Amino acid sequence: MSGKLQIGILGATGIVGQRFVQMLEHHPWFEVAWLAASDRSEGRAYTDAVRWRLKTPIPERVAKMTVSPAAPADAPKVIFAALDASIAADLEPRFAEAGCGVISNSSALRMAMDVPLVIPEVNACHVRLVETQSWRKKSGGFIVTNPNCSAIGLVLALAPLEQRFGLETVMAVTMQAVSGAGYPGVASLDILGNVIPYIAKEEEKMEEETLKLLGRLNGLKVRPASFAMSAQCNRVAVEDGHTESVSVRFKQKAKPEEIIAAWNSYTAEPQKLRLPSAPEQPVVYVEAVDRPQPRFDAERGAGMAATVGRLRPCKVLEWKFTVLSHNTIRGAAGAALLNAELLKAQGYLG
Repeated sequence: MSGKLQIGILGATGIVGQRFVQMLEHHPWFEVAWLAASDRSEGRAYTDAVRWRLKTPIPERVAKMTVSPAAPADAPKVIFAALDASIAADLEPRFAEAGCGVISNSSALRMAMDVPLVIPEVNACHVRLVETQSWRKKSGGFIVTNPNCSAIGLVLALAPLEQRFGLETVMAVTMQAVSGAGYPGVASLDILGNVIPYIAKEEEKMEEETLKLLGRLNGLKVRPASFAMSAQCNRVAVEDGHTESVSVRFKQKAKPEEIIAAWNSYTAEPQKLRLPSAPEQPVVYVEAVDRPQPRFDAERGAGMAATVGRLRPCKVLEWKFTVLSHNTIRGAAGAALLNAELLKAQGYLG
């Protein structure tokens, strides 16, 4: 045995599940010990069950592992979940009831009052909500979630601004990569040479989750942030990387150099704890007039940093800028992995 904490992956054959496998291959704390997916994959070797879509090969050890039934009976006590929301709503609580710590990428339980919705650089203290969960009280199990892929990049850019100047109004328009739709995702004849100005429930998720993430923990409840928030979401023909055009109004006056300094100097709990997956600089401002761009900036900080650029005055609000983040790394598997590292550092994973 390696001495690392044994973890399982629910939904291991999907795109986010594959990212978990990829990112955990050389992780210093965690090791993949169990894989589960749909009934059609059960009992097969992972290499035969998965249609691998990533640019690096399947880790040899994981490729040979047998896909298990999606049930908690033989699962390890730490579970990364990459499930469709309709499945997660039933399955994740079953694992929590069995005493597992479930670190979820699903939207199913994000807005539940007792479930932490966490970006470790933004609201690490919200993890304490797990103590109110019935599963925690009965079996020691719990569920912690990470946000929607489009909300993560936005909130990483907003958090330093809320902290320094206070937010009064936020408007965001997204240009979201096709990988955010999973595999096979959007049909090529629908997306090539086209923009689709609708992603089901995406705008609602962005608006609600942003306010919860930037809200304050009041006892053992989260009081959502009070600023006005509006989102418009679009699917575009980009492989990886969600780009967002953002306009904001602050409660306090700010100079452009102060805003840029707020981004570039921003650090938080993951950086203090030196968590393995935490980027050294979670928010990076680039000066070039035509950046950030997915092709050049999506993998900044190993895909875990948000890249901001094009800060300029806004004639409707006060300021506007562009933010980019990698949607399947920082926006999905990497976000859950960083949550798990935070939970381990805080003593929740043994």
